[in-house]
Amino acid sequence: MNRLATAKSPYLRQHAANPVDWYSWGSEAFAKAKAEGKPIFLSVGYATCHWCHVMAHESFEDPEVAELLNRAFVPVKVDREERPDVDQAYMAFVQATTGQGGWPMSVWLTSDLQPFYGGTYFPKSDRWGLVGFLSVLEQIAELWSRHREELAHRAEEIAGRLRESLAGSRPAIVDGERVVERAFEEFSRAFDPEWGGFGPKPKFPRPAALHFLLRYGASRSHRPEGERARLIAKQTLEAMARGGIRDQIGGGFHRYSVDRFWRVPHFEKMLYDQAQLASIYLESFGAEGDARSEGIVREVLDYLLRDLELPGGGFASAEDADSFPPEGGPAREGAFYLWTQNELSEILEPAELALAADLWGVRPEGNIPADADPHQELADRNILFEREPIEGIAARRGLSREEAERIRKSAAAKLFHARGQRPRPAKDDKVVLGWNALAASALARAGLLLGEERYRAAAERTVDFLLSTLFEPATGKLFRLYREGRGEVEAFAGDYAMLVQALLDLFELTQEAGWVEKAVFFQDRMEALFRDPESGAYWTSGADGEEPGAVPFRMREEYDGAEPAPISLAAANLLRFSALLPEERWPGRIDALFGAEADQLVHGPTALPQLLAAYLDSTRPPVSVAVVGARSDPRTRALLAAGASLLSWRRLLLGIEPGRRFPFLGEKEGFYLSLPLPSGTPVAYLCQSFSCSEPISDPETLRMRLRNGS
Repeated sequence: MNRLATAKSPYLRQHAANPVDWYSWGSEAFAKAKAEGKPIFLSVGYATCHWCHVMAHESFEDPEVAELLNRAFVPVKVDREERPDVDQAYMAFVQATTGQGGWPMSVWLTSDLQPFYGGTYFPKSDRWGLVGFLSVLEQIAELWSRHREELAHRAEEIAGRLRESLAGSRPAIVDGERVVERAFEEFSRAFDPEWGGFGPKPKFPRPAALHFLLRYGASRSHRPEGERARLIAKQTLEAMARGGIRDQIGGGFHRYSVDRFWRVPHFEKMLYDQAQLASIYLESFGAEGDARSEGIVREVLDYLLRDLELPGGGFASAEDADSFPPEGGPAREGAFYLWTQNELSEILEPAELALAADLWGVRPEGNIPADADPHQELADRNILFEREPIEGIAARRGLSREEAERIRKSAAAKLFHARGQRPRPAKDDKVVLGWNALAASALARAGLLLGEERYRAAAERTVDFLLSTLFEPATGKLFRLYREGRGEVEAFAGDYAMLVQALLDLFELTQEAGWVEKAVFFQDRMEALFRDPESGAYWTSGADGEEPGAVPFRMREEYDGAEPAPISLAAANLLRFSALLPEERWPGRIDALFGAEADQLVHGPTALPQLLAAYLDSTRPPVSVAVVGARSDPRTRALLAAGASLLSWRRLLLGIEPGRRFPFLGEKEGFYLSLPLPSGTPVAYLCQSFSCSEPISDPETLRMRLRNGS
């Protein structure tokens, strides 16, 4: 076992038995490289990464590769989920020099941590038109021995150019309406009208884009482009729900689809995907009230609580794409999720098998096209996807909709039980602060909108765990990771933004003022630690992190991708504070955030759709929904849920009952607490400034008033 055996990261531990003499990121490795005059080989990945596993088996477990790595380099392993700052910095280099990125990421550095060569996955030997890892190592070792000073000089030049490009443009005034319209036009052009989503294969679920489209549709509800935005979002959500990217048996979503049909996924399941997709389907449910979206939300959250919640608290980060097939043999991608027709026929009754084959597209020869499986790992297997709506199948088979649904549920339950006997995919059981905060947000919103007590309890349980294990009150420090105890990596800007969002969601759910006080505290910390005074945006990491100066490029995240950028979440959070707090606590910050990204918004408006969604909310007048009535009364809870369906972060949702206080409201508190309760029936008031509507007792009337902006 090498020195990674003592690491807390599951990814690092996966490499503890390698013959490679791995170091973790830190001063020991850097000092060795400097003392011995060797370059550093940096390998970055994560525990549930399929191609990381492939490169590990081919190269890092190979004695020949290990001998060369150990002799000529100082090998360093990094878990990108543990150190996103390291990953982000060197990914910028790889993308700038190769035009692409991904994991595993392979980068060669000087002892001063300046990169001079990089790439992603390398096969051990030359094949598939790719240069082999051994060849790369031999060439770099030879170049280093002969031309070390030239390589070091080249690395310094590259680092200088990268620092200039990453510094960002100076803040400017943005024509927000023009940028919003351009973003909508670009999403509209990229939309796949036949299969949903954007662009060709592969297709990633991108909740931030759907979030923007739903907000855009709500802000232009009486115009054709608003209707088109809602249609694009709704069609994409339905296509994902029908596809193999959704686990039709156990709930939750896989990482992405390798085809344009959302049918054949890359099978890993990430916590941040589940949390964000649950939230976006919940927004769709709030806007449309459709049972389909509600069902998807419940499936995803039930999967979280059943399979990802950890016994000690918090949620695991991910489940692997690979697992051992039930018939034996080496681990392969998707083995846990795929079926042969013979397996289905042994488990299901004839009527169930017939409907399942129709509904889920099952074929005797398998249903995965060859072009979606270039290495023939999935041959003869079936991925379950909804080939057509169940209503059509019921009609063809002479069944009622209800009877067909009963048969589907029976078949799914049997397959779920049978699948449970298979070897499960490996689980990355580290608790990541920001991702758990996203999960808590989804649970809190579902607890409010769906009236589900167990979601409320889980949201509070999760945030209580995060604050009790990852926050150090004596120093004010917040930490990113928990596994076998707290990790020593401090939280990044995204972690703070996600935590603040979760705390504000918990306030709306519980109406306990303490959550707002905690949210204000962590927003203040985020401003102090990460705000760039020149641009007004946020750095990913603080100025004095765990290893001062270790990462040569201090980065700003300027893309709403797998996770929303900190600036996008912060903009939404600050809008919520503007509705909650009586004073302007962070003067000018909202406008500064939009101005900080002026260059990005003008030249690439679809890069930050969640920031644009916040901009749309900022242009609408704030809305206060005050519900007067006992929280124990179902009618009160129904009115609060109706108020929470409003698609705007610039809202104040209050549940007013005797004994409940909102001191953060300042002078406005007395006004809201004085609102009357006529006839003892719970009512809602729509308020602006110190003026309120007549009392509304019907939740559907309240929803309609909110949708119509009155």
